[in-house]
Amino acid sequence: MKIRQFTPSQTALAVAIVLASGTSSVLYAQEQPNAPEAQDKKVEVIQVKGIRGSLIRSMDIKRESNGVVDAISAEEMGKFPDTNLAESLQRITGVSVSRANGEGSQITVRGFGPDFNLITLNGRQMPGTGYTRSFNLENLSSEGVSALEIQKTARAENPSGGLGATVNIVTTKPLANPGQHGSVSAKGIYDSSNVKGDDVTPELAAVYSNTFDDERYGIAFSFSHQQRDFQKQQANIQGWQANVALPELDPEFAVDHRPAGADGEKIGNYYFPKDMNYGIEDIERERTNGQLTLQFAPVDNFVATLDYTASKAVTGSESIGWGIWNEFGGNINAYELDENGTAVYADIGGNDGSFTANRGTTEIDAKSIGLNLDWTLNDDWQFALDYHDSDNKADNGADHGLGSQGQIILGSDQLITKYYDYRTGEVPQAWILWKNGSNELSPGEIDSNFSQFTHSPGETTIEQLQLNGQWTNNDFNIPLVNLKFGVARTEQSMGGHSGWSGLRGGPGFNPAYPQIFPDSMFTLHSTAGFLDQFSMGSLNPHYYYSYDFDEALSRQLAFLTEEVMGADVYSIDPYIDGIDSESYVEEVTSSIYLQSQWDTEVAAIPLQFNIGVRYEETDVTSTVRQRVETQVNWESPSEWITHYQQGGTDNFLEQQGRHDLLLPMFDLKADLSDDLVARFSWGKTITRAPLGLLAGGRALSGSPKPGSRSGSQGNTNLLPFESTNLDLTLEYYYSEGSYAAIGYFRKDVDNFIQTTITETTIEGLHDILNGPRYQQAVRDIEARGEQATSTAIFEQMLANGAGNAEGKIEPTAADPLIVWQISQPANTDAKSVDGYELAIQHLLGETGFGIGANATFVDGDVEFDVYSLQQQAPLTGLSDSANLQVFYEQDGLSVKVTYAWRDEYLIGVGQSQGSADAPPQFAETYGQWDLSVNYELTPELTVFVEGINLNNETERGYGRFKEQFLFARQYGPRYSVGARYRF
Repeated sequence: MKIRQFTPSQTALAVAIVLASGTSSVLYAQEQPNAPEAQDKKVEVIQVKGIRGSLIRSMDIKRESNGVVDAISAEEMGKFPDTNLAESLQRITGVSVSRANGEGSQITVRGFGPDFNLITLNGRQMPGTGYTRSFNLENLSSEGVSALEIQKTARAENPSGGLGATVNIVTTKPLANPGQHGSVSAKGIYDSSNVKGDDVTPELAAVYSNTFDDERYGIAFSFSHQQRDFQKQQANIQGWQANVALPELDPEFAVDHRPAGADGEKIGNYYFPKDMNYGIEDIERERTNGQLTLQFAPVDNFVATLDYTASKAVTGSESIGWGIWNEFGGNINAYELDENGTAVYADIGGNDGSFTANRGTTEIDAKSIGLNLDWTLNDDWQFALDYHDSDNKADNGADHGLGSQGQIILGSDQLITKYYDYRTGEVPQAWILWKNGSNELSPGEIDSNFSQFTHSPGETTIEQLQLNGQWTNNDFNIPLVNLKFGVARTEQSMGGHSGWSGLRGGPGFNPAYPQIFPDSMFTLHSTAGFLDQFSMGSLNPHYYYSYDFDEALSRQLAFLTEEVMGADVYSIDPYIDGIDSESYVEEVTSSIYLQSQWDTEVAAIPLQFNIGVRYEETDVTSTVRQRVETQVNWESPSEWITHYQQGGTDNFLEQQGRHDLLLPMFDLKADLSDDLVARFSWGKTITRAPLGLLAGGRALSGSPKPGSRSGSQGNTNLLPFESTNLDLTLEYYYSEGSYAAIGYFRKDVDNFIQTTITETTIEGLHDILNGPRYQQAVRDIEARGEQATSTAIFEQMLANGAGNAEGKIEPTAADPLIVWQISQPANTDAKSVDGYELAIQHLLGETGFGIGANATFVDGDVEFDVYSLQQQAPLTGLSDSANLQVFYEQDGLSVKVTYAWRDEYLIGVGQSQGSADAPPQFAETYGQWDLSVNYELTPELTVFVEGINLNNETERGYGRFKEQFLFARQYGPRYSVGARYRF
């Protein structure tokens, strides 16, 4: 075997000595080492700016890295390829994004969704947003970011948690780029969807970096502030109910296209929509980011870095909605089922139609302070001590007038029947035949249904101490290049609580108070032009009413007092009966790792391989507030309310869990020629269980309507998802900035988590539904030849004397016990995902033109079986994806057009008003075109124009089948014009 001698170059020596970011293993061309730390040897810095420079640097990172790594580099200081980090990441092969409010928010890598991907900041594990593990990238601006690196294969030196990938956000370090550098920019944003907000909103950003005293001191800071006003139009169904009770109807009113068996009976399940709603939401969003970095190098071999990063995102919204809500059984007058059993038409009586006003503000605050001490002891030894304290808070009670999320529902139950029709168009139609003989409710008939106010703040914190070391082999004539080793302790705490006011103000129009609201409070609107990007013809309903949230609130507060309403007194306090739920999960992880790099040759082919192992022990503590349920009342035809024991001391349940892990890894890189690189990687990665599943204790629905008598129970001893990964790639680097790559990956994941639903009765919780008084009411109604709708049954039970003094029906011991559907997670079997990645990047010589394209194709035994009503454990987010980028850059002009495409995918399992079988939520295919144009007026001053979602792409989701509509959303394109000055 021919031994390859390791002879470091000047740049390699600088990389080995200067690790200003502590744990980052990659140095970027735009951030060159400072002179003293390069042993007084001046290294010429040649920076290629713009799109071309960014692509060349990203390609170089990919080529030189160990394992499978992709990267995105800033085009120049203060200018990242996209203003949103998630939007930038979707340009990477195998990465696709999920969107929030029309912006990229969270990432899916190789089919593994946000909870499976770890976000680090300069090598430090970042806390998830609020009470989650996933990180909302839209809350971080890109101005202070120099690069994003995506590690797709296992590395012993990385913190665990990135089963899909580990994304490291690399920020500006002054000593890595000596001298004074700065950039300021300003832009005006025009969102074409905006109606109520400002037509043009500002975005301001500044980045500054400087070094002093012969590069002994350095300071860098960045700041950005963005405002965006826009409107979201949407249609929604909260859930689909499987195999609901059906009345006996004449064949002309019960059309069923399902196939029939040999006995003539229809085969398969059938499904009905629980509701149908439409809405218009006006949103104002502000995002503020800031970072300060201080560096001190008192001697050539020591660098201290202190940095502070903070972000705040405030999103306020006001919306108006309108729609219907359904119960089944005797309420159904007619229906049509398609061949899959989905109701595409239904005539359903009873219940109500409503106009809903919502208001709320959510504030997300994140901050991180860290200290890194990097000491190069000598040519052989280097150590880095890194500490950071980070937290991420989400509070949906940032509306200073409410202190909560508020919802006011007005409407009427004075209807004859409701119609749902999805036989044509892309959005279902839903309208009501009212007792006034028309399909339009008059303002004087609008009554108070109920209001509710919720508050559910959450916080995740991470305190992490890492000690890393590296020994470089300069003495022994063996293939070993270096050994990396380290220990770490990570304390992660995640917690939150919630308060719910309950349904305030006499839910269900019982009693009725239409006199509270004058006709002048309501404004009539046509639905013409609503959701105009969807094919649906004229929408039914043809109208909706809007009203002022504050006026409706103040009128109900003034009228629906305790004297009038008793216990149902109107209140905006979400904690009127105390905290409804509270849970905390603490994870303490101790870890140790060893990783080695070896260089050698076989048959004149240079080989580099890495072998490593990481060991971790994690202790989990779950603390949950337990509430004691006393009974479930039927309080109106449409509302069932759980009541709880009042008074007494808080009952907290504490549970413990523990697990340990051994995570080996192996990388092999072969330089088959000067242009051709082959890689083989094998290793284990993990993702810990979702936080909500780790929180022990049992919780029952506070609004257990028929078909939704649900509850949940956690499992603190859930084991992490553990994946054994295999990667094979071939990369051809045939020209500067140009390459082609193909890769195969496979992930075999153990300990998949499946939620099992168990039917359970709880002593003392009796069910009015189908009890003796309920059945008597049905008989009384049918004896008169009338339809036994839920409204008619409720009113008959009151007439029969079943109501209490407040007109509510309480259970009795003669009623049967409620059958609850209790879901609990458990680790189950293994599942596999595999796929192919293709990428090409080509710069057309000196023409200024370039193109980049990539595609990912994934498959596995993790898909949801839409025909089964059994509980399932599929993988959410699995989908094919592709990206295209075409650009021209020359003579100060740069034009870039990008297209991001994602195939349909599973969003999640379970629908808010779906049946107990936990039906799925799928997103349809999405493709978006973006454009940016930059022109340099001078070497320092650039003006630019950007266009986002130029094709006005919309979002649409469905349940088991595409005919089971779940949502449609449209936002419209947005544009920005601005200028950037650099110095």
